[in-house]
Amino acid sequence: MTQTSTMDVTYPGDREILITRTVEAPRHLVYRAWTTPDLVRKWWAGRRGEMTVVDMDFREGGAWRYVMVASGGFEVAFHGTYREIVPNERIVHTEVMETAGVGRDSEEGAVVNTVTFSDADGGATLVSIRTDAGSKEIRDMIAQSGMEGGVREQFELIEALAQALE
Repeated sequence: MTQTSTMDVTYPGDREILITRTVEAPRHLVYRAWTTPDLVRKWWAGRRGEMTVVDMDFREGGAWRYVMVASGGFEVAFHGTYREIVPNERIVHTEVMETAGVGRDSEEGAVVNTVTFSDADGGATLVSIRTDAGSKEIRDMIAQSGMEGGVREQFELIEALAQALE
């Protein structure tokens, strides 16, 4: 399969970001790439660094934490909690960027991401990521952070990984 999909980023509400992309691979394989620590390690940093930590207690109520060393040599860490998991269909989780003021056990400033996986034409998968940032200010900060380019890179890598799993 070849990559022909585009990614759309919209702002359906003052607090929300909606990202959609069709991935040219079957839904169960896209979900597997999204939820398997060894595979997440290969795509989550995009092309912007290297993953050093991928901890996933992948169950409702379980925690996750990802750490990468960015290309500029600085460390970036995120963590959260899984709120809802419907295999091959939906994952709802919090996400917190760790900073000097927010440690790895805090949910302060958490956004809520809802990721859905649905069948698309030709055996592809439509992935939608709806982020509730909690405020317009946080939403705008995320939008201006370079997030869109990073997510594009992630999707390209997820697509290649899922296709390789076939």
